[in-house]
Amino acid sequence: MKIKEIESFSNEHVGFTRVTLENGAQGWGQISTYHSDITAQVLHRQVAPWVLGKPIDDVDDLLNFVTEREHKFPGSYICRAMGGVDTAIWDLKGKQMGKSVAELLGGSPGQIRAYASSMKREITPYDEAERLKRLRDDKGFDAFKVRAGSEVGRNKDEWPGRTEEIIPTMRRELGDAVDLLIDANSCYSPKRAIEVGKILQDNNFCHYEEPCPYWNLEETKQVTDALDIDVTGGEQDFWLPTWKQMIDTRAVNILQPDILYMGGIGRTMRVVRMAEEAGLPITPHCANLSMVTLFTMHLMRAIPNAGKYLEFSIEGDDYYPWQADLFTKDPFQITDGNARVSDEPGWGVEINKRWLEKSSYLKSAL
Repeated sequence: MKIKEIESFSNEHVGFTRVTLENGAQGWGQISTYHSDITAQVLHRQVAPWVLGKPIDDVDDLLNFVTEREHKFPGSYICRAMGGVDTAIWDLKGKQMGKSVAELLGGSPGQIRAYASSMKREITPYDEAERLKRLRDDKGFDAFKVRAGSEVGRNKDEWPGRTEEIIPTMRRELGDAVDLLIDANSCYSPKRAIEVGKILQDNNFCHYEEPCPYWNLEETKQVTDALDIDVTGGEQDFWLPTWKQMIDTRAVNILQPDILYMGGIGRTMRVVRMAEEAGLPITPHCANLSMVTLFTMHLMRAIPNAGKYLEFSIEGDDYYPWQADLFTKDPFQITDGNARVSDEPGWGVEINKRWLEKSSYLKSAL
């Protein structure tokens, strides 16, 4: 059956897609968050012309065809747009077969341990510890991620001394029974990253994310080789040769592809398979409560080398106001520190019609 129509519903922050086949079957997906209105333009101009009228039997090869036809534009926006087609087709197939996407991928519905992921740097270490303790007590989280340094900060801290304060504060206030993770968001030179890493090791942190500018794999590898803590990365990367280099050189210990930055489930599964062959775990990046976290939940219930946790953003509508009212029913309930993948067909979620009515609408059709 061939693709008849591709629709997008977007604003600056987030965008959803609907794919319709010749027989009227439909599925919902999402293009990547952030500048989603631009990504929607790319979807209709550079992706839709190559997939309309094509069968959905081999989506991976279909998206290869898109990248070949658009070989002069091997960039992030193409992948962010392709993800909207890929994820909608997975939903469509799940609905046709009466199975969740987790089942289509060879897994099953069920629970996933989550870590509470803080996005904040402007918060004091004490206030951060207090809100994480409340989440521990209310939601049962037993793993938490906080922020070090300043985002792409050229070795600068959010304010002087914050990193040296937050690391021991988290361990002291949250206790020894929880796992602690930290994200430097490309802040440090290798020398400074190793200095911070040793403080993390002294405080029994277990996950040190993106310590150096992510595009400098050689620098990140210096940090990985110098420390015992797991160094992690890959959330920004979409180019498959970069993933191969990252894996072949063991630049990191844990790989973190973002399904929508990658271009969908199919392309992410290529990274999963490369990592599995190398014996490396996958803990995907999904730092907001749009459909990307739902996609990640299904993926992690299916892959053999899933990492210990699902990243789960703890920032609500006050921090990400665009997250409000995306779905008719919240698919992101946390119980005893676990998220749950439902057994409903496809992604098992319905986009809020009121949100769709307020979005910018584009359509490509045969």
